[in-house]
Formats: sequence, C-alpha cells, structure tokens
Amino acid sequence: MGSPLDEKDRFENERQHEVHVGRFEMLKTPVTFAMFDIFCDEVRRNRPRDENWGRGNRPVINITYWSAMDYCDWLSKQTGANIRLPTEAEWEYACRAGTNTAFWTGKSISPGQANFDGNYTYCGSGKGASRGQTTAVNEFPANPWGLHDMHGNVWEWCASIYDELYSGLEQMDAGHLDDDLRERVVRGGSWHNVPGGLRSASRNKLMPNYHYLRIGFRIVRDVEQTSH
Repeated sequence: MGSPLDEKDRFENERQHEVHVGRFEMLKTPVTFAMFDIFCDEVRRNRPRDENWGRGNRPVINITYWSAMDYCDWLSKQTGANIRLPTEAEWEYACRAGTNTAFWTGKSISPGQANFDGNYTYCGSGKGASRGQTTAVNEFPANPWGLHDMHGNVWEWCASIYDELYSGLEQMDAGHLDDDLRERVVRGGSWHNVPGGLRSASRNKLMPNYHYLRIGFRIVRDVEQTSH
C-alpha cells in the first residue's frame, strides 16, 4: 500500500510498503441514511442531519467514529456476524481492487466516475460537474470488485489509529475504547475534494468525536479463514 514517489499530489505519509490482509467482505456502498435511520429508530437516538440534501440512498453523514462503531456493534448483534469498520490497510486493498495506479480508474479520474470538485483536473482529465453535496451511493460505476464510491462522495472512517510513519497501526483495529482520543484514519475523499485527495493512497485523519457533512463510513464483515 502507499504511493510511488512520482505520483502526482502524493504526500510523505504515503510510504509504499507491503502489508498482509486477511479475508473479509466489504459493503459495496457506504452506509446509507436508509440503513442508519433504522438503527437510530431501534436504539432511540436522534437521526443525524442530512443538510436538506435528502436521505434514503445517499450516504449517511455527520457521523462520529463512535457512532459508526455503535452501528457496527448493533448490526453484529442483529446478524450474528462480526461487523466492523475496515482497517486502513483493508480499505486501500479494497479500493485498489488489484490496481496500482493513482485511482482504480487508472492514472486519472473524471467527474463522470466519482463525486468530487469537478472544477479541478488530474493528469489530463477534463473538468466537469461540481455537485456541492452528496449523491446516491450507486450513481457512479463500481470498481472491479463491485465497490461503489471508493473515490469521492464521503470520507470513510477506518478502524485504524493514524500513524504518520506506517509502522503497523494501519493493519490494526483500534476497537471501541471511548477514552482513546487518538486520531482515526478517514479515506476516499469527498464531494468537496479536488481529485488528488481521492487517490487510492491518499490519507486523512480526524479526532474520533468529530462529525461533519463530508464524513460517512462503510462496513466490513469477517470471513472465516480457510486452511491450505
């Protein structure tokens, strides 16, 4: 994971290195308002604001790391599966879907392929729509592994504590320690970002109690490891 030294708009915190990723399944879209509202109603908590953009099939926003973890815990109890946030390494592995370019779409990305600030270009891509808000989670093409919105729409919480040097925390699940206020990783970029912020290797960090209209999340499910 990480980016090569010659990748446009890369940062020093994207050191390329090898990681091991076990078996898991990832939700093909970010968690939507339709999904999250069911949880809120069942546990009797206030629904998050939608900024008057609409709910339903749009990604849920204004979600803290703790709220995302609460949803995972609730859904785990409902399904009997171990539902959780992806580690940072799992997230990038899924985003790339076997590719090694800046985006799963190739060396560039266009506003017809993802929701971002289309006033800006990347490596020869054309300008396009700057929507200024979220879009439905299935509006843009999926990556080769069937995952939508891995680039753009909303930043997605990861379970990993942010580590500038990539010393191993990117492969670890920080869990649900309410008194652990270390910054968590968010990935993928949002509707507000320029294309460089959407790259597969691009990293960001937020305090776990932070919520905003550009922040959502996606879940994964553990899959039993098979022996060979």
